Amino acid sequence: MTSPLQGKTARTSSEGRAVPRTKAFTQTLIKGTDGVGAIRRTVLPGGLRVITETMPSLRSATFGIWAHVGSRDETPVLNGATHYLEHLLFKGTARRSALEISAAIDAVGGDMNAFTAKEHTCYYARVLDSDLPLAIDVICDMLTGSLIDPADVEAERGVVLEEIAMADDDPSDLVHELFDSAMLGSTPLGRPVLGTVETINALTQPQLARFYKKHYDPTHLLVTAAGNLDHTKVVRQVRRAFEQAGMIGGDDAVPAPTRSGARTLRSAGKIEVRERSTEQAHVVLGMPGMSRTDDRRWALSVLNTALGGGMSSRLFQEVREKRGLAYSVYSYTSSYADCGLFGVYAGCAPGNLGEVLKICRDELHEVAEHGLSDAELRRAVGQLSGSTVLGLEDTGALMNRIGKSELCWGKQLSTDDLLGRIAAVTPDEVRAVARDVLAQQPSLAAIGPIGRRQESRLEEAVS
Repeated sequence: MTSPLQGKTARTSSEGRAVPRTKAFTQTLIKGTDGVGAIRRTVLPGGLRVITETMPSLRSATFGIWAHVGSRDETPVLNGATHYLEHLLFKGTARRSALEISAAIDAVGGDMNAFTAKEHTCYYARVLDSDLPLAIDVICDMLTGSLIDPADVEAERGVVLEEIAMADDDPSDLVHELFDSAMLGSTPLGRPVLGTVETINALTQPQLARFYKKHYDPTHLLVTAAGNLDHTKVVRQVRRAFEQAGMIGGDDAVPAPTRSGARTLRSAGKIEVRERSTEQAHVVLGMPGMSRTDDRRWALSVLNTALGGGMSSRLFQEVREKRGLAYSVYSYTSSYADCGLFGVYAGCAPGNLGEVLKICRDELHEVAEHGLSDAELRRAVGQLSGSTVLGLEDTGALMNRIGKSELCWGKQLSTDDLLGRIAAVTPDEVRAVARDVLAQQPSLAAIGPIGRRQESRLEEAVS
């Protein structure tokens, strides 16, 4: 059996940022210091991009391939296809069985995995620097040579259904999906990444093979690697692998552009409740946030950190430390190409739900009206700066950063640039963002033994 991509030429795009080229084109995006932290980008004929970050002092490297496709690219009938396909790419190629794929990385002590999000999918392996050629070979083989065999489709269907069941059994995770549905409705962003039992049972091998062929062409793929590596060698090996699959060429093809748009969320005052016989009630209270391209996102990050980003945050102190009403309480942001969400999560005893919601709503009102203190702002900037740097101290995190930066913004920022953007946030900017975001009427999602007695408290929280 041949791969659905074998012999496929790159799809022509007329909206790319780069000029189509017949030869590989390489740029140094960030020079780094003495070669440390240097980020280079090569675009191969056919639109395939390869971006690397060199860290000579490390003994590991992480290699990944990103597909510019996520659950928001699915029709209602295909809901869950992106994640289903992620599973299938581990099931075998013309060169390797599923066991041989996993055994190759296990044999060198590496880690291999993948994840599907709403706007992209990533397959990666983290290995010793000396084993990077093996990781490149295995991941490239999976991405270009997957068989999407009918027998594998049927076998993996049960695995995906079990994953859906596992997620359904975790109310602290499921409540976020319910909140997305409350805020985003029946739009692609509002549907679950995993799909539903009904859609997964209905998906067929031909549908999945067509989805693979449509979204896994070179213009929609991005190769990233970080660690102790040589950019030229990585490009050479990647090019060889894609040439063998017949996926280098198409002189008029350019990389797919970053997503864009101007979606406005108008959901307000909506309540989604799922009754469950759980020990805790799980709730998310939130409102529209900002898209990932909004210039105010840096101020929103500082605001989010001060409100619910750590043990010293307002919500943690008010809900847990002072009153002992919840073990877990935090705020978060979700940003997409054209919209975003801001949410507050808490898990508490069902009888405390009304009080917890009132405290959270009162704190949001307070910050929207009066902003944060100077001490809170300084602490939030310091916490956000430190966590940003500490979160980039392994090759997997570096690979992740350069991949998301390319797909989401089409450019790279150095660590110093990131810290500079955070440090430049002013109190006035944070106050303005707090007024714009937190003063909006919220919506709410809750899971647990809510009961009719709590319904009025939920309505009060969103009024």
